[in-house]
Amino acid sequence: MAEVRINPDSDETGDVQMQAGDDDIVEIGETGAADPANGGTGEEPSTAEAEASSPARVTFVDYLRSPIVELVIGPSDSQTVLFAHQGLLTRSPWFEQNLSEGSSKRIELPNTDLEAISCFLEYLYTGEYFPAKLPSGILASDSTTPAIDESGAQLLKHAKVYTLAEKLGVTQLKSLSHSKIHLVTSSASAELTYARYVYSHTARTDNTIRRPVASFWGQRSHVLRHETEGSFRQMCLEYPEFAFDVLSFVLDAEERRIRAKRQGGAGDEEPKSARKRARA
Repeated sequence: MAEVRINPDSDETGDVQMQAGDDDIVEIGETGAADPANGGTGEEPSTAEAEASSPARVTFVDYLRSPIVELVIGPSDSQTVLFAHQGLLTRSPWFEQNLSEGSSKRIELPNTDLEAISCFLEYLYTGEYFPAKLPSGILASDSTTPAIDESGAQLLKHAKVYTLAEKLGVTQLKSLSHSKIHLVTSSASAELTYARYVYSHTARTDNTIRRPVASFWGQRSHVLRHETEGSFRQMCLEYPEFAFDVLSFVLDAEERRIRAKRQGGAGDEEPKSARKRARA
């Protein structure tokens, strides 16, 4: 579906920020010198004093020197143990809260998807996760990744990273994963698998990821429902919110068409799906 829950905020590339703290803000007209009339010395602060008052720069070495945290992923009968540096993990509000000073350096995540947490860790260390989003606006290709996502595995991968980033509070990763969803070429069956995950794992108010799904099916359901062999009908019965959102999209489009016709215009162009590529 070419559209598109720890978290750093920046651009969609997910670059790792190595600078801690914001620059001091100086208002226009300030000289930095104390006013003698107000009891100050009138002297400019020394360079040493200025440097002492500035936040220390956090380097990547500082992250690597931080304590190692043990992450236990999955249920008790099939656990996988991963390790990561606390300095990087605490860039996520969720991990910062759960790794307070004096707390255990072991965190169990029994309901977390292994691939999603792996992508999260890859993102923390490199600012990206596979497949990388290239400057040309496409995803990096790999011999192990089919050109067309027939099963929905690729869509689900990015969707699971999205919901994990939401939980951990990493908005930049959330944005990155959502953008990758829109760059996956997939089948009707894969799109329905993706829609099912979205409507079962995201909040009703999350229009960022739900609205493009409803738009996609609102524009194509008259054709795609025949390709999914009853799965579309089952999806509508299991997730009434999905059915309502799709129906609302269709009815809104019809209202715009009728309104434009009455006004004698060509009509407002029907809103397109957020997908940047056509479904296979």
